[in-house]
Amino acid sequence: MSHEGFWDRQEEAKKIMGQAASLKRTIEPYQKFFSRMEDLEVFVELLHENEDEKTLKEFTELLGSLETEIGSLEVASFLSGPHDGCNAILSVHAGAGGTESCDWADMLLRMYTRWAERRGWTVELEEVQPGDEAGITKATFKLIGENAYGYCKSERGVHRLVRISPFDANARRHTTFAAVDVIAEIEDVELEIKAEDLKIDTYRSGGKGGQHVNKTESAIRITHLPTGLIAACQNERSQHQNKAVAMKILKARLYEKMEDDKRATMEKFYGPKGEIGWGQQIRSYVMQPYQMVKDLRTGVQTGNVATVLDGDLDAFVGGWLKAGCPRERMKGVKEDD
Repeated sequence: MSHEGFWDRQEEAKKIMGQAASLKRTIEPYQKFFSRMEDLEVFVELLHENEDEKTLKEFTELLGSLETEIGSLEVASFLSGPHDGCNAILSVHAGAGGTESCDWADMLLRMYTRWAERRGWTVELEEVQPGDEAGITKATFKLIGENAYGYCKSERGVHRLVRISPFDANARRHTTFAAVDVIAEIEDVELEIKAEDLKIDTYRSGGKGGQHVNKTESAIRITHLPTGLIAACQNERSQHQNKAVAMKILKARLYEKMEDDKRATMEKFYGPKGEIGWGQQIRSYVMQPYQMVKDLRTGVQTGNVATVLDGDLDAFVGGWLKAGCPRERMKGVKEDD
């Protein structure tokens, strides 16, 4: 960056500045950790000389803090994929269960939004299709932050909810499903897409949006005819902006499909042939007759369902990353195992 003429090409310079900032954010936690480790060694020497209560208390607090930090650093060390540092595009789809599944999809959207807020990420809602009575049938949103895709890729799959349904007058227990798809937002995807392979539909944006948004057909839905992949956006105010965002999402999905085709030996949790129903789930959220959230791939579980639904997902994401992204372990796994 100190070379002469660095700012002559501003776009390239900004890209390099972004890479430098990302590297600094990666290195700084390790530097701070080792600096605090030196402080811990000083406390050990002091305690050998004079084990007073105040020094012991400070030593214990610092040790506990470092144990938490090293857990976070360990999880971050597994983010070595080519696109782990990218932003993530998530889609939530309601599955089997009617109105109940639409409400469950809405709960998942809220859960991921809260999780993103906890991590300091930005959430951009791209598209929402409301359910007939409650909740949503589908939502597409972007999580913008450091290593967003690296962390979010663990959520790809079918999520199962068991609870007393608020939509059942007889207060019976219902089981419902929703699917989460995750792709990386890749800025430099070089894919040749023929114009004749695209079907572009326009429609009015839904929801609150002021006088302009709901009176003009600014929303865009693009279908890639050879693959059947669909990308839509209604969040922006102009049709041109919505089309640009939808094309970016479509390219990312096409790229992900190409990668999945290359990984033919790797079982996918959810895809065009996947069913959003029994036997496909990666995680169960049980609210009745007992309280438990359990990840069926790793065995990580907790009894605090409310906290998880409020965005406390780090234990499940970390468990999946530490287990080495265990797709193969799902083969033949039953929920009772």
